[in-house]
Amino acid sequence: MTEQSTRNGLWLMVLTTVIFSSQDGITKHLAGSYPVAMVVMLRFWFFGAAALVIASRQAGGIRAAVTTRHPWLQGFRGAIVATQICLSGYAFARLGLIQTHAVMVCGPLLIAALSGPILGERVGWRRWAAIGVGGIGVLIILRPDTTVFTPLSLLPLGAAFLWSLYVLATRYVSRNDSAAVSFSWTGMAGAVAITAPGLWSWVAMTPGDWGWMLALCCTSVTGHFLLIKAYDMAEASALQPLTYLQLVFVSFFGVFLFNEVLHANVIVGTVIVVAAGLFTLWRQQVRARAAPL
Repeated sequence: MTEQSTRNGLWLMVLTTVIFSSQDGITKHLAGSYPVAMVVMLRFWFFGAAALVIASRQAGGIRAAVTTRHPWLQGFRGAIVATQICLSGYAFARLGLIQTHAVMVCGPLLIAALSGPILGERVGWRRWAAIGVGGIGVLIILRPDTTVFTPLSLLPLGAAFLWSLYVLATRYVSRNDSAAVSFSWTGMAGAVAITAPGLWSWVAMTPGDWGWMLALCCTSVTGHFLLIKAYDMAEASALQPLTYLQLVFVSFFGVFLFNEVLHANVIVGTVIVVAAGLFTLWRQQVRARAAPL
């Protein structure tokens, strides 16, 4: 990859984090007035339809886009990411953008911890130490020893856990399935999984909020498209640290649009978790460079 390509990929990743942060802000707005399952269902209907349109324009058409050696695992991926989005959307509405993202940032640490038992990857003691330090950071954010803590505080942690399972499942199926196949299955399986709960909880939506719903769907598809383009232009190791910028943009939206407060424990805990996550990424790169070709 050329220097210009890498630079373009980095800027695309920054734009992607802004779009995803906007998406979460819209989700918080809609989830505060409508059932989360309904909002997620409409989002996945749009996503699934977009996936079908994109697949129909690719070589081999829709048939090639849904041909997989792991149908059950691909279906599981779609269902689990739909559930994860429901949990995080509910947390956005009840706990706020800042609190939710501060906890969910532990996702890379959970992926590192679970990559051993699920994918058979070796996790050295340094990365285990970083995972432990990151866990301390999460505890600082949650403050389980205070009256501020409630069972709702565990929702972002559950969402982060489901996200880590989704990422690990994606890495497993990528051994045989292309990114286009996984993209199609995510949209279609997610739409199937969330339709029943979404229809069950259906309520009327105002014309103005239908506009926000359309914006949510567009940011979702656009964000994923730009993310794929960014990874085409730059190495994953260069892009991964920029994903933490979403914390900055989400905090901006939370403070200035939703009157949320940045508490000291959230700032301290988030810094610890991000530092631990960056360390695990660095150790992964060190091991990759040291591995025999």
